[in-house]
Amino acid sequence: MELLVVEDNPEDLDLTLRAFRQCKLTNRVHVVRDGVEALEFLFGSPEKGPPGTTAPLVILLDLKLPKIDGLEVLRRAKADPRTQMIPVVVLTSSKEQRDIVETYKLGVNSFIVKPVNFERFAETVRHLGLYWLLHNEPSRRAGPRG
Repeated sequence: MELLVVEDNPEDLDLTLRAFRQCKLTNRVHVVRDGVEALEFLFGSPEKGPPGTTAPLVILLDLKLPKIDGLEVLRRAKADPRTQMIPVVVLTSSKEQRDIVETYKLGVNSFIVKPVNFERFAETVRHLGLYWLLHNEPSRRAGPRG
């Protein structure tokens, strides 16, 4: 697994996955639709057991999530030694300055506001995928979990 997408909006998720296909990114993508699923994926749960053995190379994280919001997911991911080195890119509709400031305080690697126009959104996602999955050199510490 190379990319974790945390997105509850089905249209935004579809646009994201379509943009990845258009730029022919072949990395494996795991999708979760709320903050609880994201944390269970990263850390495991009593019901589902421990997490997998390989951490994602990058996390695309929406902030406005059901159950547990994206800020809390980011807070927990950056506070845990097993996941703190994984790059997190917030991809959200929020333009609120407090969200931007808080995410950077928590250690986000990038904050991107989702464009409304599909072509711009697809281009943004393509650039994200190309940079974080092809050009960025990941930390060796962002490997196995557990």
